[in-house]
Amino acid sequence: MKKIILSTLAVMLLFSCQNEETQATDLAKNAITKRSCASQEVLEAQLKADPTLAIRMNQIEAFTQNSMTNGRLVNGKVEIPVIVNVLYKTAAENISDAQIQTQINVLNQDFNATNPDFSSVPTLFSGVAANIGITFVLEKINRKATTKTSWGTRDAMKKTKQGGLDPTSPTTKLNLWACTIGGGILGYAQFPGGSSATDGVVIDSKYFGLSGTASYPYNLGRTATHEVGHWMNLRHIWGDATCGSDLVTDTPTHNTANYGVPTYPHLSTCTGTPVEMTMNYMDYTDDRGMYMFSNGQKTRMAAIFVTGGARAAFGI
Repeated sequence: MKKIILSTLAVMLLFSCQNEETQATDLAKNAITKRSCASQEVLEAQLKADPTLAIRMNQIEAFTQNSMTNGRLVNGKVEIPVIVNVLYKTAAENISDAQIQTQINVLNQDFNATNPDFSSVPTLFSGVAANIGITFVLEKINRKATTKTSWGTRDAMKKTKQGGLDPTSPTTKLNLWACTIGGGILGYAQFPGGSSATDGVVIDSKYFGLSGTASYPYNLGRTATHEVGHWMNLRHIWGDATCGSDLVTDTPTHNTANYGVPTYPHLSTCTGTPVEMTMNYMDYTDDRGMYMFSNGQKTRMAAIFVTGGARAAFGI
């Protein structure tokens, strides 16, 4: 298990680590063989554009670590209102209300440990497999026709003036955008601390929910689970560096991202050669290969909803 030493330098090193995968420049490319989440790349671009973001995120990290150390959890229930913004050029991109509801259902299952595959958690990790206890309620669906064939990862879909849709009440509602991203990117999220004008999660419409356009092997709604994890301040389980840290103590150190559905047990070659938690939602495995969060991740997520936390307005 990983030892966490919090310092401004350590947090800054986390944000400056080398990208694990370079985004394709051809935004029209749709064929995907490996999961690709652009959250870290988007974060690094935001850090370059806004030097004060690093300061805010360091403050959030210090608060998070203090909350985790002192065992401060959410007081009361956290219920997340969700706004879904659908941007479409084709009929397939204009995903149905039913498909959108399946995604909300998946989020509720995955964040409450009621997903059918939760029972597949290996005995080694059963003691740390977590029920996050956060629920999601679909409040509104916004739809807008567009002439764009793909949107990229520069947040254009979040801006009405650029043909997208501005977020609705982003300090108290989770905004999801369903659109064609391009570049082989399944989705990306904004971490706590970023601008409210671009806050939320983007999911490619081909990997949104369970039905309709949802495409194998990313057809079980886990792209949104992964990205909402980022929105709630979780890092990739390998820390976006070889044998890196995700700032959580009960997740094993991973060499790097895992793809497909690794055969259990999958051993790390990092210090101690731990069994990797490849079934964690914050790895890069196929949808059918990820089905748990850990207690440490739960505590980390809970810290952003307490009084003084980055998303305290969501706590009720």
